[in-house]
Amino acid sequence: MPETKYMTTFIFALMLLVGTALLLPAQSLATQEYVFTGQTMGTTYSIKLVSAKPLSENLWQEKIDLRLKQVNARLSMYQKDSELSRFNAAPKDRPFRVSEDFYQVLEQCRKLHTLTSGAWDGTVKPLVDLWGFGTKARRGTPPEPEEIKTALEHIGFDKLKIGDHVLTKTMPGITLDLGSIAKGYGVDEIARLIREGGIENYLVEIGGELAGAGENKHRKAWIVGIANPEKGILNQGLYKEVRLGNKAIATSGNYRNYFEKNGHIYSHIISPKTGYPVENAVVSASVISDTCTWADGLATALMVMDTHQALALINSLDNTECLIIRQDGKERTALRSSGFKSYEIGF
Repeated sequence: MPETKYMTTFIFALMLLVGTALLLPAQSLATQEYVFTGQTMGTTYSIKLVSAKPLSENLWQEKIDLRLKQVNARLSMYQKDSELSRFNAAPKDRPFRVSEDFYQVLEQCRKLHTLTSGAWDGTVKPLVDLWGFGTKARRGTPPEPEEIKTALEHIGFDKLKIGDHVLTKTMPGITLDLGSIAKGYGVDEIARLIREGGIENYLVEIGGELAGAGENKHRKAWIVGIANPEKGILNQGLYKEVRLGNKAIATSGNYRNYFEKNGHIYSHIISPKTGYPVENAVVSASVISDTCTWADGLATALMVMDTHQALALINSLDNTECLIIRQDGKERTALRSSGFKSYEIGF
């Protein structure tokens, strides 16, 4: 009898423990964090996975690196044998069949070009190269006006014909620069890979573009920072922190990639309409949206657009917010879309 009583008590206690575990929220069990880092797309990446069950770190590192290698092999301007490089070398009127990755990005490009009235234009590569910010050699002096005029003749996303996984140039000299959207797409693809692996809590970052879902290891929302847009300072510190939640954020700025000549600063943000670096006092634009591809492209477009038009555009979009930072002389101003404050720490 004593032994039977002991066993009954043990089974009852075990049932209580099991019942308690079943009642606990799934998120509360996700306490182990796995961190993966590396290099891709000419920059670095950092990925955090939070999981209740043990993960094979070697397997996940291999899966992440393989997917990033695939994306880079399709969208890189710097790999001579990449799909994008092969398209750029293709002649006019020859249909060029593209991969699913390339096609998905092209669809977003087409929407961005239309939505921003051409402020975002993926064919800006000849101008970016001419100013020394692309795949050609760096330069420390502005190009001649005639050179800019010639380059402008080869600009225009509407000079591309997009079919079902087929891309065709309608005039010679058209080339694509997807640098303002490729990192965002890479972030989204790694996030998709993680979700398909059954992991609900993660933070993916490639070159400062991020997407997060669920909670961190402390069972809190992911908090990320927007860099202070200071020229010539390596570690600028943070301008603002935001709660990311199940969203993506991308930032574009002109404070890192530029050159100065005779007291004038020329940034890498080139207007596809004028052919010159943009001078609208905007030094940084951050966009929060459902996908990092969309946020990445929009952030670049906001750098080019008139500030008031940029805010009006973002306020017209669902599930999308922005923070635009202007620098007028010594005065810095932060302009927010109608719902951006709901993500900010301190509001």
